[in-house]
Amino acid sequence: MLPKFDYFGPQTLQETIELLDKHGRDAKLLAGGTDLIVSLRAREQHPKSIIDIKGVKELHELSFDEKRGLTVGAAVNLNRLIHYDAVSKNYPLLGEAVSTIGDYEIRNRATLVGNICNGSPAADSAPALLVLDANVSIASRKGKRTVPLREFHTGVKKTVLASNELATSINVPTPPEGYKGGYLKGRRTVGEDLTVVGVGGLVAHGGKSGNSVRLAYASVAPTPVRAFEAEKIFESNKPLNDLLDQAMPLVRKAVSPISDVRGGKDYRANLVEVLTRRLLRQLWGTS
Repeated sequence: MLPKFDYFGPQTLQETIELLDKHGRDAKLLAGGTDLIVSLRAREQHPKSIIDIKGVKELHELSFDEKRGLTVGAAVNLNRLIHYDAVSKNYPLLGEAVSTIGDYEIRNRATLVGNICNGSPAADSAPALLVLDANVSIASRKGKRTVPLREFHTGVKKTVLASNELATSINVPTPPEGYKGGYLKGRRTVGEDLTVVGVGGLVAHGGKSGNSVRLAYASVAPTPVRAFEAEKIFESNKPLNDLLDQAMPLVRKAVSPISDVRGGKDYRANLVEVLTRRLLRQLWGTS
C-alpha cells in the first residue's frame, strides 16, 4: 500500500509551476516514477501531494539541431531517447550509458531528467552527460535558469533545485567533430544492477590544442564527478601509456569512494583505474 496523498495531473507547464509554487515543500513530481514509487512503498518519503507531469506536452520535447544540440524534455522516457536517430548518430555515448539503466520495462517508464534529479551518485547517465558538457534547464514562478550539470548535484540525493522549481529539460551541446565516446559500468552481475563504478570518457584528436580527453565517474563520490585536472594531462603528444600513468594519480584525487554492500572503497578505487585505462585505450585506438 502507498501512503495517502493528493494527486494532480497538470496539462501545461504553467499549471505545473503554479502547483509547485503552492505545494512545493509537501509535493513530489512524478514523471516515470521508477524511484519515487519504490520510496513511497518503503515509506521513505511521505509527500502530501504528487504532481504527475506526464500530461504536460512541453515536457515531451525530444529534438536536435547542430546549433542548439540535443534537448531532452523531463517526460521523455529512456527507450524513446535510445531509439532517437540523432542520439545514435551524434551521441552514441549517451545511448550506451542510458541502455545500462534497469531493464527494458524500467526504461519504458524512467526518464533522463528523473535519473539526474534523483540525485544518486550512481546515476548511469551522469558520466556521459558530464563529459558531453550538458546543462539543466530549470523553471519556476520566478522565471527560468540554466545550470551546468557539473554544478547541479550538491550531495547524495541533493541538487540545486528549490522546492518550487522543476527541471524541464536536459540540453546537450553538439559534441566535437570526430570524437569517440564510451561508458563502462562495473557491476556485480551481468544483468540489471546498480553501478559499482561507472566511467564515461570522450576523446577527440587533432583540435587546436591537440588531444582532448574528458573523464567522468559515477558511484565513487557523493556526486557524479568530472576529473578536470586529469584531463589536462592528455593534451600532450606523449604515448598513451605514459599519459595514463601521469593521469591516474589525478583521477584518484578526483574521486572519494566509500565501502557499501556493492563494494569496498579499495576495490572501487582499483576499478576506477582499471576501467579508465581500458576505456581510454579503446577510444584512443579507434579515433
